[in-house]
Amino acid sequence: MKLLQVDFDYQGPMGDEMADTLVELAKSINEEPGMIWKIWTENTAANRGGGVYLFEDEASAQAYLEMHSARLKAMGVNEVRGMIFEVNQPLTAINRGPVGH
Repeated sequence: MKLLQVDFDYQGPMGDEMADTLVELAKSINEEPGMIWKIWTENTAANRGGGVYLFEDEASAQAYLEMHSARLKAMGVNEVRGMIFEVNQPLTAINRGPVGH
């Protein structure tokens, strides 16, 4: 499994308004190849949005990062920070992380 962490400048709605506005996008993310789950992140004080994703494999995480970065750049976002990490499953399980066994 691979964890993808993404963040970027975000001037759009946050909180409940963001949830209402982006519900269709959220549903479409469930259809991305290899995607297991996503946690949406926002920081209103810093005007940052993003997410933490769990993917089945590196290829799926990398493909999603490339597609998502292009989509955000088409929406006017200049810099997208994305990093892919290996998940240490034994330690994550000790801390009740939702990554399976």
